[in-house]
Amino acid sequence: MITCVVHYTIDPSKIEAFERFAREWMRLVTAHGGIHHGYFLPAEGASDKAEALFSFESMAAYERYRTLFGVDAEFVAADRIREESGCVLRYDRTFMRPLLPNG
Repeated sequence: MITCVVHYTIDPSKIEAFERFAREWMRLVTAHGGIHHGYFLPAEGASDKAEALFSFESMAAYERYRTLFGVDAEFVAADRIREESGCVLRYDRTFMRPLLPNG
């Protein structure tokens, strides 16, 4: 299993747009074979940071999912939320492998 951790710097004044963006990506990851562990939004402290975690069975499975970016109409529409709203100022991805209690 490979887990993608996405670190976001967001515009706190556009949190509703970010939540719309996040809901679409949670749906798309799940629909295309991944497990979405959720988005983690600011509660207190720094108000411009958010995180997302999702997993695929392998890096190959993740790469198959990535082939849909910019091509599949649903992926394009989900990305358009980010582009048009300006809710995401910056993001980067880190790939990790989980060490689970029963693993």
